[in-house]
Amino acid sequence: MTPSDLLANDVPLIDLRAPAEFARGAFPSAVNRPLLTDDERAEIGTLHKRRGRDAAIRRGHELVAGEVRDARIKSWTDFLDKHPEAWIYCWRGGLRSAIAQSWLLESGWNVPRVEGGYKRLRQACLDVFDAERVRAMHWLVLAGRTGVGKTAVIETLSDAIDLEALARHRGSAFGGLGGAQPTPIAFENALAIDYLKHRGPRLIVEDESRTIGRLALPQSWHARMQQAPVVLLEAPVAERIAHIRAEYVDEPLANGISEAALLARHQAALDRIKKRLGHERHVEVGEALTAGFSNGNHEGWIERLLTWYYDPMYDYQLKTKQRRVEFRGGRSQVTAYLQSGP
Repeated sequence: MTPSDLLANDVPLIDLRAPAEFARGAFPSAVNRPLLTDDERAEIGTLHKRRGRDAAIRRGHELVAGEVRDARIKSWTDFLDKHPEAWIYCWRGGLRSAIAQSWLLESGWNVPRVEGGYKRLRQACLDVFDAERVRAMHWLVLAGRTGVGKTAVIETLSDAIDLEALARHRGSAFGGLGGAQPTPIAFENALAIDYLKHRGPRLIVEDESRTIGRLALPQSWHARMQQAPVVLLEAPVAERIAHIRAEYVDEPLANGISEAALLARHQAALDRIKKRLGHERHVEVGEALTAGFSNGNHEGWIERLLTWYYDPMYDYQLKTKQRRVEFRGGRSQVTAYLQSGP
């Protein structure tokens, strides 16, 4: 299999790199079962620089011997028992994966390894963002004011990629989904793999700025989004307010976050846009936000945010997209239009 095939088909992968290497970025189908711990890898790396490859290899076999070696092998075979089709890889597909492959063979497992290792798999992802490859696909951008339910439409489409789900962020100042976002490398890898899996002549994505939370879209992708035809989703203000309340208040509370924690999260988000709102409006929204968590009237602070912050920003941005709008309508009309195919 090529690296692209391995990634597109979600082939289970055993990542033999040290935990710190894995944490910087891996692949959705990979699990970390390291040959060396972070400390062991650091020691061997220092020895390699000072005394050369052979000395480093000897020390590695001293560190990973006996019960330690048996435990590392068992961590691999336990995974292989459940995923016998798995492949293994290390950083460059070199020494660590060769050693693991030989140890596994002694244990009765003939496991393929990725030649070129993580670097080759990573390059397969980066190749997806090549500008020519990006231009080859017909793109559509789903746009609309905050709260119209763009993500809900995206989720119904087989030829869409949900950028916010991959980034674990809804893309706005209040858009954190709870928990940490992936690392930039992990986000890019997951995005590339979704594209590798993509079938059909077109790709639909939600309108986003270059950054989603603290993560940046690849430049070639964002540039393509700025040129693509736009489908505009529209909804009445009352419907948008209800949707935002459900998404940003009711759902987090139902999922176990406390009112105090959610209020603190929203207050922090509000503080991040203080300069754009201005002092008086920042104070007024803050008071309405606090009151909402006291009396249950969240519509007040949501409507103020839409009127004073989100809608003016959207109106400005829409001016630059107006000539690219090819269809506009409510949710049922837009969904039907997008599901009808190119």
